[in-house]
Amino acid sequence: MKNVANLQKMLKTAKEMQDKLQKELAEMRVDGSSGGGMVTVTLDGSKSLLSISIDPEVVNKDDIEMLQDLIMAAFNDAGAKVDENVSEKMGKFGMGLKIPGLF
Repeated sequence: MKNVANLQKMLKTAKEMQDKLQKELAEMRVDGSSGGGMVTVTLDGSKSLLSISIDPEVVNKDDIEMLQDLIMAAFNDAGAKVDENVSEKMGKFGMGLKIPGLF
């Protein structure tokens, strides 16, 4: 019976940790930029795009590809920062594991 009680306690603790981590990911805000800050994006901890800022000087109807490249680079920059922050948070929980659906 003691082992069952310990298992239930461990499961409860794991659930609390998971809930805390999910809340932190939802509240996380990470900026990425490119072109010396001409394009900036903000992602949450799930890498959902929350906002994008484009300097009007970079908008040129004759060079849309450059703008597309800058947006993609800013998004990738922010995504890498999210991964780094998530790894740090996972380390605090004593988990170096990649959990499917979390990344």
